[in-house]
Amino acid sequence: MKLRLLAVVVLALAAGCAANEPSTPAPTTYELPPRQVRPDETALKLPPAKNGDTEFTLIGLAAGLPSITGSHTEFPAKGQFVRLRLVITNTGTSSVLFDTKRQLLVDDQGAARPPEEQAMLIKRQPGQFDLGHGVRVEFDLYWDIPKDRKPVTLRAFGGPTITDMKNLNGTDIKL
Repeated sequence: MKLRLLAVVVLALAAGCAANEPSTPAPTTYELPPRQVRPDETALKLPPAKNGDTEFTLIGLAAGLPSITGSHTEFPAKGQFVRLRLVITNTGTSSVLFDTKRQLLVDDQGAARPPEEQAMLIKRQPGQFDLGHGVRVEFDLYWDIPKDRKPVTLRAFGGPTITDMKNLNGTDIKL
């Protein structure tokens, strides 16, 4: 009996001691290493924006590019190429059919343009793809705009969701 009482007292004291020790909280964010900005690019420090179940984080912008070079060709701009580096994340519970061709660049005159198809192919950037639940993808979008125009806004379309199958309304993200 005395042995049982002693065991209960020791266990109670041990439990009490463990509760007083500070616990280390689990990290709430991933620690991703910083990367160098490309020489012709300006780093963007914009808050993330959402359209449907897709979160957009714009991280780099390059404008005034006279041409782009791929593995087999150099492709001149009709005006100037604009390159936008972005990260998209599916925050929903289902996958999203994401289409890079729907992402519109709005210039300082209000004209909205889809990405330049040949530039996207030459730079081997994605077209339409399935963005799975919790998946994050980083890539570039390219547009060819007149030399005298300035890029001001990305009109982002996250893709159809269970509650919005047509995804007709984009989200404007100021550059």
